[in-house]
Amino acid sequence: MQIVNIHEKITKITKVGLILRPNSYNLQPYYDKIKKKFDEHDTELLIFKKSAKLLGLNGVEFDYMCKNSDLLICVGGDGTLISISRKSYIYDKPILAINAGKLGFLTDINFDEIESFIDKLFLGDYRIDKRMVLNVFFHTKNGKKSAVAFNDIVFSRQMIGGMINLKGYIDGVLFNNYYGDGLIVSTPTGSTAYNLSSGGPVVYPLTEALILTPLCSHSLTQRPLILPVDFQVELKSNDDVSISLDGQENFNMKDYDSVEFKIAPRGVKLIHRTERNYFKVLREKLNWGDI
Repeated sequence: MQIVNIHEKITKITKVGLILRPNSYNLQPYYDKIKKKFDEHDTELLIFKKSAKLLGLNGVEFDYMCKNSDLLICVGGDGTLISISRKSYIYDKPILAINAGKLGFLTDINFDEIESFIDKLFLGDYRIDKRMVLNVFFHTKNGKKSAVAFNDIVFSRQMIGGMINLKGYIDGVLFNNYYGDGLIVSTPTGSTAYNLSSGGPVVYPLTEALILTPLCSHSLTQRPLILPVDFQVELKSNDDVSISLDGQENFNMKDYDSVEFKIAPRGVKLIHRTERNYFKVLREKLNWGDI
């Protein structure tokens, strides 16, 4: 799939869905700016019911909002965007993230840029990046269930003390035994999250690759591994292993025979400024180049 297309635009903007960071009661100024600007463009704002409650307003169900919106806006931090990306994935709607958090690797529109950027939306002055997503399949003898991961899948020990053993297979062939605290399977977008703090590589976010980073491996020869997305990777274990998708959805590996993951057929569409430069973001957020 083509992951960057500066020529791809939203054909019409008549309804916009709005989601606010949960349990945040200080986002009224953000809402006021957004509502005022879309009113100027005769565009209806559909507010997620739980977000509307924070503002003392009436809202709509999440499914209704996604189905009837031309794009989604989330106000919060990177965690809010990751959550919305996963929950709205089936609707394939472009997402504009407005930063009301701290780090802001993904949410690049700040409070004082809201009005000017909304004007740019209607002028077509923006770009849409397609971020790779992982399809995750949990296999049992009775079938399988699926989920998606935007940032990472983390396999870790349930209890403090002891280690776990994960057997890794590529296209059905055993390639490694991960013996230690666990394993991070990251997308390029997630490479600057838990993967980075665990010694994994920073990978350009519009790359298509699988990043496997061992957690405190028992062997010094174990190192992060970057794989092409054509591979289908499967993990098995008899140990008590916790599985976390984006740090937001949790499973126990004992409930499944194996867990398989591969690139999803389409990515998440993120709306950005045309001038956004990823390496500038890295310099600012990671203090690269500072002496």
